[in-house]
Amino acid sequence: MQQLAFDLDEPRARVRDPSTSKLAAAAARQLQAAHCDAILEALRKYGALGKDGIAARTKLDGVQVCRRLVEMERAALVKQTGETVMSTSGRQEREWCLA
Repeated sequence: MQQLAFDLDEPRARVRDPSTSKLAAAAARQLQAAHCDAILEALRKYGALGKDGIAARTKLDGVQVCRRLVEMERAALVKQTGETVMSTSGRQEREWCLA
C-alpha cells in the first residue's frame, strides 16, 4: 500500500523532551500515515462504513479508527454521510465515506 503524503495533526514532542520522545513522535507519525492509508483503502473498496466496519476491514481497533477519522475529516479526506449504521455493540454509530 502506498503511503499518502498529507499532513494531519502530527504527534509532537516538546523542544525540551528527551531524544527518545522525539523518536517516538516521529515513529507515531509514520504509524498515523499507515492507518490513514488503510482507512482510505477500505472506504474506496467497500464504500461508506461505520467505525467498526472500517476497523474490521483494516485490522485496526476502533480507537485507532476514531482518532484517524477525526483528523482525516479536518484534512477533508473523509466526511460523515449523515447516516448511522449498527456498531458491533448493537448501538448506532456515524457512517463515513470519502470526501
